[in-house]
Amino acid sequence: MIRIRGLGMIAAFFLMSGAGPAQAEVKDITVVVQNGINYLPLMVMKQDHLIEKRAAKAGFKDFKVNWSRLGTASAVNDALLSGQVNFAAVGASSLVTMWAKTKGNAKVRSIAAVCSMPIYLVTRNPDVKSIKDLSSNDRIALPGVKVSIQAVLLEMAAAKEFGAANYAKLDPLTVAMSQPEGMIALLTTQSQISSHFGGPPYQYEELLKPGIKKILSSYDIFGGGHTYTQIYATGAFYDANPKISKAFFEALQDANGLVKTDKKRAMEIYRLVSGDKRTSDDVLMSILNDPDVEFTVVPKNTMKFAEFMHSIGSVKTMPDSWKDMFFPLVHSMQGS
Repeated sequence: MIRIRGLGMIAAFFLMSGAGPAQAEVKDITVVVQNGINYLPLMVMKQDHLIEKRAAKAGFKDFKVNWSRLGTASAVNDALLSGQVNFAAVGASSLVTMWAKTKGNAKVRSIAAVCSMPIYLVTRNPDVKSIKDLSSNDRIALPGVKVSIQAVLLEMAAAKEFGAANYAKLDPLTVAMSQPEGMIALLTTQSQISSHFGGPPYQYEELLKPGIKKILSSYDIFGGGHTYTQIYATGAFYDANPKISKAFFEALQDANGLVKTDKKRAMEIYRLVSGDKRTSDDVLMSILNDPDVEFTVVPKNTMKFAEFMHSIGSVKTMPDSWKDMFFPLVHSMQGS
């Protein structure tokens, strides 16, 4: 009797102290990832089972990770808020929107950044040397009108070039297309699409074609690097699953380490997971060796997105600091 009572008291102590067994948290998660090379660390995490390995070290046995693809940012957001998805990779501007909209309820914040990458606006119009030369005859393909990170960046560039009041000056020229569709349209001379604001690897391939030139880099707008893709989750999931959230974060760091130290294998994983057989090895390696491309968990210039989006009224709430939009896992880092 004494032994049984003693064990019961010990178990009660662990439960009350919050040091209960790891299995009190979820036993499986679902992660949304797309095919672009900006998602490369997540592809490494999937291929090498890095989340499962980190979860095992944290005491979770037979932990399962489900991987999903969803077509639009709105579908990703709906799945996240409904609990069908636990971690989702989206653009930096989407984080600002979701943080502001859910601040009083779901409390969506980011686990970490995934990468900093420049996004290029390229054109085949020989008369266009900068965005000042774009006219009503031009059409710009981008992933989503008004809502994609490219659309926000275009408005930021317009505000910088034409004045804050004219931030939407180029919006009538934009056409929503997936990045592969945008590249095809740009390279088809009969198409109305004369410019493309897409992203890697497509922008690197486009610039290899005769007559295609870059007229804007997103880094020009910021005067330096910015987060392109990041991972977010709901506050409820993070609070209920701190060990799994930490395991995910550590797995992301592990993946970044592989990308930095073994670019050849990282490229092989990208091909295997994404199914991209079109992009040449030279183009992929040029991206991985580009000094402007960095796979890092540290957020960069996220507050500039928030400041601009608040200034034009697309979000009603302004964070006091970049840390408001991120969970504590990255608070000790030199983010912005």
